[in-house]
Order: sequence, then structure tokens, then C-alpha cells
Amino acid sequence: MTGESLDNLSRSFGILQDQLEKLKQLFPEAITEGKIDWEKLQATLGKENLEFRNERYVLNWAGKTDAFKVLQQSTTATLKPCPGEGINDFPIFNNHGNHENQINHGSDNVFIEGENLEVLKVLQKAYYGKIKCIVIDPPYNTGNDSFIYPDSFKESKEDYQKRIGEKDEEGYLLKEGFFRKNSKDSGHFHSNWLSMMYPRLFLAKNLLRDDGVIFVHIDDNEVHNLRLVMNEIFGEENFLGQFVINSTPNARDYGHIGKMHEYCMFYAKNDILAETNLIEDKEKSFKYKDETGEFNIHPLYNSNVAFTNLNRPNLYYPFYLNLDNKIENYFFEIGLKPFKNSVEIFPPKSVKDNVQFVWRWGKEKSSSELNKNIIGYETGDGEYRIVQKMRTSEKLIRSLLSEKEFTTRRGTAEAEEILGNKIFSFPKSVNLIKLFLKAGLSNGNYVLDFFAGSGTTAQAVLELNNEDGGHRKFILVQLPELTDENSEAFKAGYKTIADIAKERIRR
Repeated sequence: MTGESLDNLSRSFGILQDQLEKLKQLFPEAITEGKIDWEKLQATLGKENLEFRNERYVLNWAGKTDAFKVLQQSTTATLKPCPGEGINDFPIFNNHGNHENQINHGSDNVFIEGENLEVLKVLQKAYYGKIKCIVIDPPYNTGNDSFIYPDSFKESKEDYQKRIGEKDEEGYLLKEGFFRKNSKDSGHFHSNWLSMMYPRLFLAKNLLRDDGVIFVHIDDNEVHNLRLVMNEIFGEENFLGQFVINSTPNARDYGHIGKMHEYCMFYAKNDILAETNLIEDKEKSFKYKDETGEFNIHPLYNSNVAFTNLNRPNLYYPFYLNLDNKIENYFFEIGLKPFKNSVEIFPPKSVKDNVQFVWRWGKEKSSSELNKNIIGYETGDGEYRIVQKMRTSEKLIRSLLSEKEFTTRRGTAEAEEILGNKIFSFPKSVNLIKLFLKAGLSNGNYVLDFFAGSGTTAQAVLELNNEDGGHRKFILVQLPELTDENSEAFKAGYKTIADIAKERIRR
């Protein structure tokens, strides 16, 4: 092709891009990842008799089919112990080469150096349905992130070795060919990120116990897509909440707004079976007092609309409030049989959708706690309720986390205290991860973090165990991503991010 032809082609391409930008200004809803969605454009322009193909509420993106192929492809990767690298009950594995898989469910704390998609597939055998809690901090897709894409779905062992990067003489992965910067100029900017996340989240769900939960950190760049992809994989009904975290109190200047916060998605594998823990409330105060001690009150009915009189008939029965025996203030004697002058009380119905609630306790338990820890209560407007006396100084984890102990600055200071100055950028606060683990991880169970970074999750587990003598266990996975040769980490002798995590755990 001649130079003149190239110039003409360049000008033509520039004109097309200019026209596309003009169209985007007029009809932003019709432009998706730099391409025209013709159906949406026609709908916007009012075309009659237009029918969308496969019209339904669904998350779709370029490459979703391939993401499923990646998910379904079996792996030949195995885990190999790395003798001499661990300490005490902290073994280290990698997934390079053909070695017998020597990790078994029941192992204590484990660190795995390798590509997390392959590792998640390897873990399916030993840890399927065994993980109580997952905490991950994946790439936020800011436009400067490098992550593994595209994942291969049909390749030989030799091709796989090439894809994950040739190794140098010391066994470290070379950066070229392994990472790809997902620039915002990419026509598949969001699709690339979704294709990376989907198979990993799907495999992660398989590893969760039926009562397990998952926490996924994210920011504004992909929070909308993460919610949709989590709904698709875990089910919208298993969405437990979205945390807003005051990560940067002094705010980062984004031109029109000073951004102070990030998010964390909170999902259950099964909302009905999920088990979470209350969090210590150091500022707890009590309104009432009896011969046993101080207490607050909480309704005895279960406000989860998944439990009704139809599927939990044993939790739907009447209490009777004795109007002739007012104990004090607004409290009354209650029983499971009528009094001479009594009010019959059933659980209320949902105000929102009129669903019939049920009690949280069955008749047998209620019978043993009558007028001790459950009692009748007059609301003040002529209505009566059955309430439980709450004597604990604990509370549900809150969705708004504004304390300074949860900031990125605190996380940076904690990492620097252990590793030295500026070894790892923007680590999560140990206290933030400890809070999530207190809510989602039971003693003696596993937490999995397959975007381990500098190893904050491991430190959180070890600190919690030291504080209460518990035996929580971690499985961490981190890619041996090379550190920049000009970075403080590289100058301090950390050749990869995995090296940083391993040393943090040791120390």
C-alpha cells in the first residue's frame, strides 16, 4: 500500500471516529464500548414494530461465550510444594509443571504462588464446598490495570506455558506475554474485565460452603458491572449488602469531585442458609434493666420474607399477653395459652408486600424462655408485640464504614511497619479485613483470597487468632507478577508481588 493510500485510510478512520463521537453525544445509550448498538439506535429513533432479539433482563458482553469455555475447560496444572519457603504451619505451593497435587482439605494455612484461574480449578477437588468465607480485592479496571486476558480455552500444554509466560533461569515468569494492560481506549474495556472476572467468581462460588459468604472489593469503575455479574452467578436473592468504605478521607481530586470512598460487595452462597456473626459494639448502651442485668429489646419475628407460615409452619403460632399482669413500664406477662384477660399475638405481616412473617424461635424454645428473655411489650400506640431481651454488646456489621482504621492510609502504614517503606501500593487495612472476617468467618474454618496482593488477609487471620486463641485458616493465591525494576520493592529484593506476600506472612 502506498503512503498516499495510508494517508487516505488514516483520514477516513479519523472521520469515522469523529462521526461516532458526534453520534455518542446525541445518543449515548446507543453506543456500547465504542460500537453502535443498532437495535438501541433504532429504538431511540422511534422505529415502529422493532423487536429486540432475546428481549429479557440479562448481562451480556463481547467474549462472554469464550468466558464460559474458559470456565469449562479442564486443567492439567497441579500444585508443587516449595520446601524451605514456608514457616511452621504455613506451606507454600506453586502450580508450575506436572507434579502430584499434594494439597488436601484439612491443611492449615496455605500460600499458593500461581495463576488464580488455574489454581481455582485445582482447588475444586480438595476444597469443593469447604470454604466458609472469600475475601478478594481484584483489579478495579481503572485503565491502568494489567491482568490476564484473554484466558485460553483450547490449548496444548506447550501453548499454556507460552501463554502464562516463559520463565527465566530462576523460575520466575517473564512479564511479556503474560499481562496485558486493559486501556480505556480498548473497544472491549469493560468486556475484558468481565471475561476475566466471570470464570473466577463462578469457580469461587463452587468452593463456598452452603452457609458461606463472599466479600469483593471494587470502586466506581466496575461497581455496576460487578453487581450484575454477581447477581448472575450467585443470584440476586443472595445479595446481602454493599459496603461503602471511607478509603481516602482527604479525597482524591477527580476534577469535578473529590472521591473519598470505595465499595465492597457482600453476597451469600445461599441467603437462607448463610451464617454470619455479630460484631462487638464498643459504644453499646442499654435502655432497660431487670434482675438479671441491662438489656435492649428486639422483635421476636423473623423479617426475612423467605421464611413464611407456608414453608415454616412450626414457627407460626400465637402468644398470649396477660393484660392483667403489667410487669413494669410497657412490659407484660406472656404465655402460650390464653389468660383470663389476654391478647392473642401472631407475627406481623410485611408492610411492603404483605408476606406473613414467622417467629425466630419454635414453641419449645419459646416455652423455656417465657418472661425471662422474651416478654410482651406495648408499643405506645395501643399495639402489642413479643420482644426478645437483647443483653449482648454486639451488633450486625454496618454498611457504612467511615472509621479511620479502615482507610488505605492505615493499610499503607501497616504494610510499611512490616515490610519497609513503599513496598506495596494501596494495600487494604488489616482492620477492615478483620472486620469482614469477624462477620463472615467462623472459628476453625477457611478464608480464601485469590487476589492476595501483599498478604493483608493472612495478617488479618493471624492477628484474630492471636487475639482470641482461635484457629481460623487461610488459603492465599497470588500470581508471581514481576515488580517494576525502578520500584522500592524491587530494590529491596522482592522480585515478584508473590515474594512480598510471602515475606509479609513470615514476618
